[in-house]
Order: sequence, then C-alpha cells, then structure tokens
Amino acid sequence: MDNPLSRYNQAAARIDAARQARTGQMTPLHQQAGRNAPAGDSEGNGWPEPQPLPDGLPPVAAFDLALLPDTLKPWASDICERVQCAPDFVAVAIMAGLGSIIGRKLGIRPQSRTDWTETPNQWALVVGRPGVLKSPALEAALSPIKRLAATATEAHQAEAKNYARAVKLAKLRAEEGEKAARKVLARAPETDVSDYLNSEEPEAPTVRRYIAVDSNAASLGELHRQNPNGLLVHRDEMVSLLKGLDREDQAEARGFYLTGWNGNSSYTFDRIGRGLNLLIPAVCLSMLGSTQPGRIAEYIRHAVKGGAGDDGLIQRFGLLVWPDTGGDWRNVDRWPDGEAKRTAFKVFETLDTLTPEAIGAQRDTDMDGEPEGLPYLRFDAGGLGLFLEWRTDLETRLRAGELHPAMESHLAKYRKLVPALALVLHLAGGGTGQVTERATLQALAWVEYLETHARRAYASVTMPEVGAAKAILARIRKGDLPRAFASWQVWRPGWAQLSDRTQIAEALGLLVELDWLAATKTDTGGRPGTVYAVNPRGGA
Repeated sequence: MDNPLSRYNQAAARIDAARQARTGQMTPLHQQAGRNAPAGDSEGNGWPEPQPLPDGLPPVAAFDLALLPDTLKPWASDICERVQCAPDFVAVAIMAGLGSIIGRKLGIRPQSRTDWTETPNQWALVVGRPGVLKSPALEAALSPIKRLAATATEAHQAEAKNYARAVKLAKLRAEEGEKAARKVLARAPETDVSDYLNSEEPEAPTVRRYIAVDSNAASLGELHRQNPNGLLVHRDEMVSLLKGLDREDQAEARGFYLTGWNGNSSYTFDRIGRGLNLLIPAVCLSMLGSTQPGRIAEYIRHAVKGGAGDDGLIQRFGLLVWPDTGGDWRNVDRWPDGEAKRTAFKVFETLDTLTPEAIGAQRDTDMDGEPEGLPYLRFDAGGLGLFLEWRTDLETRLRAGELHPAMESHLAKYRKLVPALALVLHLAGGGTGQVTERATLQALAWVEYLETHARRAYASVTMPEVGAAKAILARIRKGDLPRAFASWQVWRPGWAQLSDRTQIAEALGLLVELDWLAATKTDTGGRPGTVYAVNPRGGA
C-alpha cells in the first residue's frame, strides 16, 4: 500500500520531530523595543553584534500528489502538466470542491463517544503572483462541479416547462371548482363546498446550485435555503470579498460567512424586503479563491494587528497555499487524459448522489426513536489513535504560549480541518464505513504540509518592514543619514520604500530589536522625541 506519510509510521518520533521543526519558525510581528544606546565608543566597543535581518519568506513544503485519493491523482497530475501550474493550486481546489459536494450529506465525529460533529466543507485560498496560472488551475479543478451544474440546469429547464403546464392546469381546475361551488351554494347556501376549492398550486421547481460566484450575502442566503446541502463560493480575487466584509455596513454578511464555515449552525435573515424569520437550519459554505502575495500580506497585516478583520475570518482558510512557482516551463500541447478525467468526474458524480445509508453512516434518534441530526461516520481504531495523538500534541502547542496569536488561532481551526479532510479523502477514495487509518494519515500529512504555508502567509506581514529596514541601512551606508537621527529624517526625503511613516516606525523598531540601532528618548520641551544611534559594529 502506498503510504504517503511514512514519517508517521513511528508516531511518537514524528510528533516530536514535527514539534521541534515548527517551534519558533514563524517570523514575529516586531514592535519597537525602545532600548537605550549602550555605552561604547565609535569603534563599536560596548555595542552588541547586530543580528541578521530576516531574509525572504520562510520555506514551504512542496505538494505531493500522494496526498490526493488514488482515484484523483492521475487527473490532477494531468492538469498540472498541461497547464504547467503548481500542483498545490489544483489540489486545494479539488479538496474544496469535494467538500462542497459532500456538504451536509454527512459529517464525521472525531471522538468515539461524543456528539462532536464536523462537516467536510473547506475554505481554500491560493496565493501567487500574476501570471502563475492560478485561475486556469482552479477552473480545471472545478470542471466536474461545473458539469454537474450544467446537468442540473438542463433538468431544471425541463421541470420548468412541466411546471408551467401544471400551473395552467391548476388554474383551470380552480376555475371549474369555483363554478361548481357557486352552483351548489345557489341551491343550498349552507352546503360545505370546501372540496370544490381544494385545487393545490404546484410547487415551483428550484435549480440545484453548486457554485455561487457574485452573490451578496442575502442572495447567497436565499440560494442556500433552496440548496440546504451547501454551496461553494468561488471568487477569483478572494481578498476583495474579505475586505468588503470588513466594512461596518457588512457586519451581517460577515456573520453569515463566519457561521457558514462551521457547517452546523443555523442563521436567520430578517429583511423587510424579503420577509422576516428566513431561517437556514444549518449554513454550510465552502470557499475557493485566489489572491496575490501583496494583497494577502496587507490583509493579514491589518487583521492580526486589531483591524476589522481580527475575528478569525482569515484563519478559517485552512487550505491556504503559497507555493514556490519557479522552475522550467515547457510547452505541453496534447489532449487531456480521457480515462483519468472520466474516473475523476465519476468520483464527483458518485459523491453528488451519495446517501448515508449506502456508506453505512450512523444517525442519532430522538426520544420517539425518529432519526435526527446529521448522519455521521467515526474513525476506525487506527485512525482514532492517530487523531488523538496528533490532537494531544496540537493542544499542548496551543497552550504553550509560544505561538503568535494569529498563528495560534489558525492552528486551532485544524481541529475541524483534520477530521474533515479525512472524511473527504475516505469517501473520494471509494471508502465506506468507518474512516480509515490511511485516510487519517493523509489528512495529517495535509496539515503538516499546510502549516508551512500558513507560516509563510503570517510571516509575510513583516516583509514590508524588513524591506524598509534594509533600505534604512542602505541610506546609512551611503551617508544619507547621520550616525544619530530622528524618524522624520528617514521619511521626509521621500526615498523609495521609505515614504510610509507607519512602516518606517516598524522598520526602526525592528532595527532596534536586532541591535542595528539603539533608541534614546529625548526631552525637547514638548512631545518627547526619539533619537536612533547607529551601531558601529554593523558595518554601516
């Protein structure tokens, strides 16, 4: 059996190694240290040795197609080769699509006895520069769902024609019933004629929707009411949506999306124009989109520093990938692998028509013995042991106080991500019954890979200040700044990378923290100022 997680074969060893490899690797969000200049001479005596500035983004793990179900690996590989894109883009789009198709058909209970239940909906975000073929990769990965949507639209058009005929027939029956009732009442006014007026209006058919592209929250809510299994929200530029949700007048919409990540929680819209008490018993939204490095860094920077987005919305994107996209390009001009594509499409079709009974799902019953709640699967013995071991390590890390709060919040969402991924992998691989150890291993490999990409994303918020810090050092070395200077002497000239005062303040704080500069408060008779002294040992 192809085991994509050989590092997990020795459970204790791999957990310890992973913990050690990950501890402290996230670039901190620096704040100005305000250290006083040490006593020393111009030769550097008495000054500490400056610490190196961060050099670029943290490395990320490369994606291994073994993390996908065997039924989908050939198709994903074929897409990557023909599009010449990073496999990460295709893989997370596939997983988000699969999660949205399963939706609320069933969930997974990660423990052996409790009713803790997670749904398999996924939030995915791919990050890359313009031109790295993000959009073609996502479009190709979503093609099975778009085919299902096209088939549903055709079926709805046929149902609409039948509905139109049924409406006309119901109207004729109602008219004839009224005529008959009038005749009876004319002869016997006290007669019960309700049977003549029982013509029922046919129920209008609704189209099965899979994807929502450009819907506001209210429209998305109405679509969800018609499609209770859930929806996939696909945005080519996801950060635009997220920034829109930051606005105060979008508080309701933001709450709706936050609820939709859970997959189990109800939501009620109260709109004068649309009606009151429009209840969605369980909101289940999957998300898929792309963005550029600068945009996601700016958004995360705003969110983790107490902005409007500091409520865990961005941390819900468990399938966030920011791969390295270099390497050689080659022209691939051939037909798609038809057999791989047919097999993949069949997986989506099977999950679309999946019934809980067919895969041996369990369901709770109420006091009268009637089924209630979401059907569910649990882990098998091997999968349960692996999940418990992994979660024990996770909870220890979350409580150690060593993670940045933003990263801590992100990793906390992995409590849902791991079992949800395991369920998707199990079902997409053709599994029935309990979620297997192999699917659990794949899910654990996914989050080990994903954590490296999350570290890159959260570390990216410090990159502008790192760039500004390096620009300040360059100005010092060129003699454009004196050996002791104030911050206004940095921003007033308007040099490249040194025009944003907030960024400059953070860059100076970083240089102080790493001992390139020392800060001394000065009393000017008014507002206290700060003078930055250059460390002679920095070679500046």
